Amino acid sequence: MKDQNCGYCMRGELLDAFGIYICDLSVSTLILFKEQSHPGRCIVAYRDHVSELVDISGEERNAFFADVARASKAIHAAFHPDKVNYGAYGDTGCHLHVHLVPKYRDQYEWGGVFEMNPGRTYLSEAEYAAMIEKIRSCL
Repeated sequence: MKDQNCGYCMRGELLDAFGIYICDLSVSTLILFKEQSHPGRCIVAYRDHVSELVDISGEERNAFFADVARASKAIHAAFHPDKVNYGAYGDTGCHLHVHLVPKYRDQYEWGGVFEMNPGRTYLSEAEYAAMIEKIRSCL
């Protein structure tokens, strides 16, 4: 099931507004968040347009969290953060997804809750491409 107004479902311009497709995982899609105040920040979005964890089977939930863990492991290997924060909200988008937010002791927002979109750091196309290749090589 897809929602025509959802960037996770439709990709294209809707996704381009905030993220860049990296790859498909077992039951989800890995997306690089364009705002990179936290180097390596990604989103793992479930493949179908569902809102809640309770909307999928236990098997699918376990596969989704295995995808989250796989993506987090790649972020750790590629960028060496001190911690990865995980955020699952969806109040407005209503598509099951988890933000993976690398945190670094001597950088932005260490010790606090991350801002959803601080609008501080955007990269060039070449920098995004290099970051995506680094993540893919660590998956």
